[in-house]
Amino acid sequence: MSGGTSIPLCVPNLGGREAEYVQECFATGWVSTAGPFVDRFEREFAAAVGAPYAVAMMNGTAALHIAMLVAGVRPGDLVVVPTLTFIAPINAITYCQATPLFVDADPQTWQMDAAATVAYIEGLEQREDGAYDPQRNQRVGAILPVHLLGHPVDLSPILASATQMGIPVVEDATEGLGALDKEGRAIGTRGQSGCFSFNGNKLITTGGGGMLVTSDPEVAKRARYLSTTAKDEPVEFIHGAVGYNYRLTNIQAAMGVAQLEQLPIFLNRKREVFEFYNEAFQDLAGFTPMPEAEGITSACWLYTALFAPDSRPLLRHLDSQGIQTRPLWQPNHLSPPYLHLGQGPFPVAERLNRESLSLPCSTHITDEHLRRVVDAVRTFWHTL
Repeated sequence: MSGGTSIPLCVPNLGGREAEYVQECFATGWVSTAGPFVDRFEREFAAAVGAPYAVAMMNGTAALHIAMLVAGVRPGDLVVVPTLTFIAPINAITYCQATPLFVDADPQTWQMDAAATVAYIEGLEQREDGAYDPQRNQRVGAILPVHLLGHPVDLSPILASATQMGIPVVEDATEGLGALDKEGRAIGTRGQSGCFSFNGNKLITTGGGGMLVTSDPEVAKRARYLSTTAKDEPVEFIHGAVGYNYRLTNIQAAMGVAQLEQLPIFLNRKREVFEFYNEAFQDLAGFTPMPEAEGITSACWLYTALFAPDSRPLLRHLDSQGIQTRPLWQPNHLSPPYLHLGQGPFPVAERLNRESLSLPCSTHITDEHLRRVVDAVRTFWHTL
């Protein structure tokens, strides 16, 4: 970026007891993948989202990979997933040698189109070992809704249809810590498992980290087993399966505990930023804020709006002013690793990618910086 003091898109807020807890790790020698903060972080995170079990992992992608494996996704399966999402859940499907089956976004919510997903599930054929896509002759191993930008997917109809067909639902809640659905439940807690991320730009961070939550003790047990190298007998180093070294360190968990203590403050500031921008831009032609469906509570993770017909000129202008922004992700059916699947077009996702822009929204962004962003956007928009 260039042009004055830079305003980053979304960076960590480390104003709590992070340094104190990390220093405690150094003082006690618990710096690796065992230690009291790992257990504490798992317990406190589970309590925060209302889940009986939580398993900490090295990042959200690892949690998604393990969740797919525990759900029974196997080579050759299909996994139903939105095309408009960060590539991590798509890669997690591919790690299992399964194939993503993309769904377009709902134009009213920007989320995975629940009606299209349900219609697809209802067209599946029940066979002895699961539900099959009769046209592709492939088993559907899981449904993977993504709660985009911290806004809940309309999960109830998807869950009902998937449950009827015996298909596990794994929730990608990596962007949505603190969000509540229409039933008042935390996202990530209604599927077989839910996965969260603690990357540096997320609501809380451990530098890099993830969490799998579930209400099923067997799912939690299997997830912990696979994510800790599948040890059957640790003294003799006997491993009963191909496991993964996906463990979170005690140092990272210490940061997570400190960050979790500040979650209500972070959520409140995200809401303030969301409402500030919406009010500031409401009179701009071509501006559409991300919709918040009736009855849900968004985490307001990453403030994103549409600046039709194309957000890229605005992106370039803001960059020249030292203001970092980003569009929504390239829809995954257009991503080079998945072009060969030949899926699409998905016009809603493609339009949202073209018109969208995420604006600076760190939880400690100053009011002065917010006003600077607004002034820069409005000044440019009035020149068009």
